Amino acid sequence: MLSVNTNAGALIALENLNNTAQQLSKAQNVVSTGLAIGSAKDNGAIWSIAQTERSTVASLDAVKSSLQTGQSIIDVANSAGTTVSNLLTQMSQKALAASDTSLDTASRLALNNDFVALRNQITSTVQNASFNGVNLLDGSVTKITSLANAQGTSVLTTNAEKLSLGGTIVTLSATATISTVATAQAAITVVNVSLQNVDNALATLGTASSALDTHLNFVSTLQDTLTTGIGNLVNADLAKESATLQALQTKQQLGIQALSIANSSSSALLGLFR
Repeated sequence: MLSVNTNAGALIALENLNNTAQQLSKAQNVVSTGLAIGSAKDNGAIWSIAQTERSTVASLDAVKSSLQTGQSIIDVANSAGTTVSNLLTQMSQKALAASDTSLDTASRLALNNDFVALRNQITSTVQNASFNGVNLLDGSVTKITSLANAQGTSVLTTNAEKLSLGGTIVTLSATATISTVATAQAAITVVNVSLQNVDNALATLGTASSALDTHLNFVSTLQDTLTTGIGNLVNADLAKESATLQALQTKQQLGIQALSIANSSSSALLGLFR
């Protein structure tokens, strides 16, 4: 039935054209963003999972920063500890030389001055072994902790190693000298024990630094894996979306033509009145 009040063909064509336009808009958004799921309305469950994992990835940046800071603190301590070890080695040589009973007064005084200078340098080295205000060698802290996971529920702990003079590691007194044969002989034993203790402490710090480095590599790998997983959930297949976009553009053009044809059908009614 032909009617000027209702054009059923035009209504159907218009409805189809509107549906095509909606699909085309969605396809254009997917192509422009590269995301098949860009918001909760696309797929609430998947979007929620992706957002949670994005939060975890972002939190892992803080974990990496904490681990890197811990590494830097330990590396500074290791560097200073190595210097202390080298100084003790030189002090041992000076003490051994000063234990020679045949030395004259001038030579013994020179050796003692060198020994005292090296002793004082140990104190200076330990006091300046700080990174970000943290010093693992001067006794100001007992340990440091570094974040190990994104939830902050796990940490890696590194114990401090106090290398100050007169301590349990460097047992050499802050006033030690080798001005006499007796003090030189006593210093040999004390310095050698201190040297062994320092080397053991450095080995412990080296193990801690290695542990942080291993965990840092793990966190970086985990972050990359999570990022890839998020992409698998929400990223669009752009080749497929490109084909869909072209198909919808063609469908839209055909819909416009169909609507034009449907609208022109009512004008045929005029022929009935000629």
